[in-house]
Amino acid sequence: MSLINNIASKIINTLATPLIRKQEITLLALGKLLSNQQNSIDSDNINDFEFKIFSQRGEDGIIQYLVKNIYIKNNTFIEFGVENYLESNTRFLMMNNNWSGYVIDGSKKAMNNLKKREWFWAYDLRVKDAFIDKDNINSLMNETGFEEVGILSIDIDGNDYWIFEELDFSRLNPSIIIAEYNAVFGKERPISVPYDKKFYRTEAHYSNLYFGASLMSLNHIAQEKGYELVGCNDAGTNAFFVRKDLLNNIIKPISVSDAFREDKCRQSRDKNYNLSLLSGEDRLKIIKGMDVINVISMKKEEL
Repeated sequence: MSLINNIASKIINTLATPLIRKQEITLLALGKLLSNQQNSIDSDNINDFEFKIFSQRGEDGIIQYLVKNIYIKNNTFIEFGVENYLESNTRFLMMNNNWSGYVIDGSKKAMNNLKKREWFWAYDLRVKDAFIDKDNINSLMNETGFEEVGILSIDIDGNDYWIFEELDFSRLNPSIIIAEYNAVFGKERPISVPYDKKFYRTEAHYSNLYFGASLMSLNHIAQEKGYELVGCNDAGTNAFFVRKDLLNNIIKPISVSDAFREDKCRQSRDKNYNLSLLSGEDRLKIIKGMDVINVISMKKEEL
């Protein structure tokens, strides 16, 4: 088949594709262009490389930037807390760069829905429905069969710090760690919600603002495990850590103070679970007095 006929055939096939699949094809093409365009950006600011394809905010672009600029032994990822995986940190990486992955979520329904996606068969993606806690996290990681993973992404809206702390990296040894932080907790205190095996964000406080850990606390445990903070997404939700031996003259450590970004998302709820649209300091006021743990002293404090 001639090149012209081959291109024409692809166009015709795309036009005949259902709308949702067309949108995905368009997004993937856009993502590839944006990823290639990063090569022309002269900056050492990680946020200048952000773009969103399937991630919640600009994580897709940051991930592309990092994997191009540090040594990755194995093109594999593990991500937990993915819901149905349609919006996630690693989906674009899988579909654009053909990485292999393993995703975990506590919802069996969400994992079953993921398996029904028409593209699921086309990639090396394995799924597991499990509610993650300190008792099962390392056995779940062993089940993946992965060693020396490229990316580990942690986002469970609750016990993130305690799971991060519990993880055994002797086998996983991820090159990059992505961890969600709660910007409402500020950048000055190394704090986390207390560990609760059955923690559920909405039940912990009706506002949905009391969850997870501060950036400083995540940086504390990351450094203990041999990682350095290299930046946060501009939206103020995810922090990126790189293994110390992989840092170079392009990917460099940054302080918590310089990396911290405020989350301006107005996702707070009232007691009837309706959006209350709080912003700024008003978000902290509504959860003021709630218990937190200082992860350095391991003593209970109040927000």
